[in-house]
Amino acid sequence: MELQSIGVIGAGQMGNGIAHVAAQAGCRVHLMDVNEEALTGALAIIAKNLDRQIRKNLIDSDEKDRIIGRIGTGTA
Repeated sequence: MELQSIGVIGAGQMGNGIAHVAAQAGCRVHLMDVNEEALTGALAIIAKNLDRQIRKNLIDSDEKDRIIGRIGTGTA
């Protein structure tokens, strides 16, 4: 059975890392937190980390866009 989507509760350091890795692996990710600012910060950190991967020629900018596109956010 192949994972197609996951939910991550909490957009802190661990949550945004899990969301990043899962989205990069091709899963749709729903990242939840009670704080909208935490979600905004998590997406910024993920984008920054993907930019580092671009600089290292591990991914290209189109792949970054696809990865970010797999991550949805919401508050609870």
